[in-house]
Amino acid sequence: MTAAILANGEFPKKEYPRYLLRSADVVVCCDGASYPRLGKLGIEPVAVVGDMDSLPAVQRKALGDKAVQVDEQDFNDLNKAFVWLRENYPDADDIHILGALGKSEAHALGNLSYLMYWEDRYSLAANGVNVEMVSDYNTAFVVPDSCGLHVGEGRKVSLFSTDQGLQVRSKGLRWPTDDVKFDYWFKATLNIASEDVISLEFNHPAPLLVVLD
Repeated sequence: MTAAILANGEFPKKEYPRYLLRSADVVVCCDGASYPRLGKLGIEPVAVVGDMDSLPAVQRKALGDKAVQVDEQDFNDLNKAFVWLRENYPDADDIHILGALGKSEAHALGNLSYLMYWEDRYSLAANGVNVEMVSDYNTAFVVPDSCGLHVGEGRKVSLFSTDQGLQVRSKGLRWPTDDVKFDYWFKATLNIASEDVISLEFNHPAPLLVVLD
């Protein structure tokens, strides 16, 4: 089952992220996301999830039972929507997150870090669940261990980790990552694939955030 979550960042303009919205079996919106614009694409969300601080009262009333209020403040609305989706649609094994980037650098950084957090907590990629964050400019996802990735020669590849003990030996990148210590986020950014397929060999399993331009 495919699912899409629309967050409250930039609404996608390009065809590919809009296609992911249109083709999803289930669409969930975060509180404050531009869900009325989905109607122009012929899309009806199954739920709008969040603390409801960004949803006008008239829209909330129109949503009825589709408005799902979650009051806790330890996690943002994207995490609330993601958890709701996992609890209510456990068969969703291909999840695309749109509108999570843009408008606010702080939100963008926080949202990207959730990809690593979810892998730590739920072992999604390790169990065959694909979770991607897609914008008009980038695709971001997590790999949990050594792997090969078909990215296309010449594509920009950035790698991030919160595990300073992680070492990643690479093949197929212009600048090998073998000696990179992931202590600052800039350490492995804007590399370039020198082959269609890149190989990443981990010294131990750990969520590695991959961002493709």
